[in-house]
Amino acid sequence: MTASIYEQLTDKIMLTGSKIIPRLFEMIADPDEAALMLAMPGTPEQLAATLEQPATEIEKMCLELYRKGLVFKSFKSGTVGYKMCRDMIQFHDATILWEDASQEYFDLWQTFIETEWPDFARLFEQFLPKPLTRVIPVNKSIDSGKQKILDADSVDKIIESAEVIAVAKCTCGVIAHKCDKTLEVCLQVNNAARYTLDRGSGRELTKAEALTILRKCEDEGLVHVTMNKMHVGHFICNCCDCCCQALPLVIKEGIKICDPSRFQALIDPDQCSFCKTCLDRCYFNALKLIETENGNETMSVIDDKCMGCGLCQITCPEEAISMIAVREEDFIPA
Repeated sequence: MTASIYEQLTDKIMLTGSKIIPRLFEMIADPDEAALMLAMPGTPEQLAATLEQPATEIEKMCLELYRKGLVFKSFKSGTVGYKMCRDMIQFHDATILWEDASQEYFDLWQTFIETEWPDFARLFEQFLPKPLTRVIPVNKSIDSGKQKILDADSVDKIIESAEVIAVAKCTCGVIAHKCDKTLEVCLQVNNAARYTLDRGSGRELTKAEALTILRKCEDEGLVHVTMNKMHVGHFICNCCDCCCQALPLVIKEGIKICDPSRFQALIDPDQCSFCKTCLDRCYFNALKLIETENGNETMSVIDDKCMGCGLCQITCPEEAISMIAVREEDFIPA
């Protein structure tokens, strides 16, 4: 049986076999738009020649698909071309921020996240050499006087070195709405920010405004997550443990679709008062109660569960927690 045009689009973003993704494509793209996406990449003139349609009409359709978040602009040899969303993450993040997206569309996305996505995530874990994203610690949780902090380890340095910054709503939170955490917390940097501003799916920020958002996220207990690369660009997501498409699978199943930071919490038993504040802050079940040699109770870190986010450290009233580097610099892909 010949695959439908929407199943072909699903194949292109590596989700062959999904029953829901073709329905999502169908909700947001008519058959002519779907055919145009399958013909990409190309300039409007090239795509018009392929599809034997007027270039003016094709360019108009390309701009509409760009507005919807289904395609992205490509700049080569001084001309503007268009390419289809590369994968599920681009399809998810861009189209959910389409201003005309309906609640029905959001609900179907959430159904995919809860029913089909876990199986695909397990599959991707087997084939990806490294997760695409990585936790990045709260900036003030690390003592820079005792250990080296890379630019890629620091949310503040990512912001301070950025040329352009924008903020958009957290797409996971928009469709899941399982908590009351702040939604406008997805920070975009440089080219990602330029895309966001060009498309109108977010607003521009000053560096001071971006740093204020980061501090607010830390206060709310949101985990900083960024691209798993040594270069400091693209985005800083700020994630909760219930709405995020990745963290719940990391927490509940240990699926390696997000790397930890290079750091890990360490608790000084002599300073710990066992107030349990850190337990409330840790999403990753990385803390346990132990009894010290003198018979007192204290908290200890479970090494293989700690993601090195630093949220426990910044709220410890006794300053009993420190963040220490446990992974070499080359842990972060070049």
